[in-house]
Amino acid sequence: MSSVGLAVEEYVRRYVEEACDSIREPYLAQAIAAIVPVLLRARAEGRTLFFLGNGGSASTASHFVVDIGKATIRGDGRRFRCIGLVDNVETLTAWANDTSYARVFSEQVRNLASRGDVLFAITGSGNSPNVLAAVELARTMGLHTIGLTGLGGGKLKGLVDIPVVVPSQSMQHAEDVHLLICHLLTAYLRDEGPEPPPA
Repeated sequence: MSSVGLAVEEYVRRYVEEACDSIREPYLAQAIAAIVPVLLRARAEGRTLFFLGNGGSASTASHFVVDIGKATIRGDGRRFRCIGLVDNVETLTAWANDTSYARVFSEQVRNLASRGDVLFAITGSGNSPNVLAAVELARTMGLHTIGLTGLGGGKLKGLVDIPVVVPSQSMQHAEDVHLLICHLLTAYLRDEGPEPPPA
């Protein structure tokens, strides 16, 4: 193997080890255990789940909406109502152009959300102004707030009801784990409890 091949192999090994280290700590199971009851209550009460983030976190937010909205439908027809605040390009660009980018999510929350709904805020740094503005408004409106972050948690950590801070200073590992959390929650919500007997 060439020296380049060896260098790549070592880089991959180190990256995977660091990624694994960021999911081995107890915080992950504790986070899932804290989030699941909030989501189950939201489903039972017909509440809406809102997801938002910037850049790679916007992609994760959209991924959450698809997975939790589609893959968790129960045998009795129960399902989650999910909205991705990153997915309406026209609305995002209108608010960004006519006011400021910091308001692109909070104004949608103001239009769409009600007390008892759930806001999932995703930001690797924990300091995205538009994410923080949406969380601050959501709290005043009586929403339950969940934050996925990393790099120490940033300002988001102290704003949300349930902060999930990936213990890594790598944006890539934080985003890796955020997607893992999406899949973990989806799998649990799909599988939790026995299916009701057929009618």
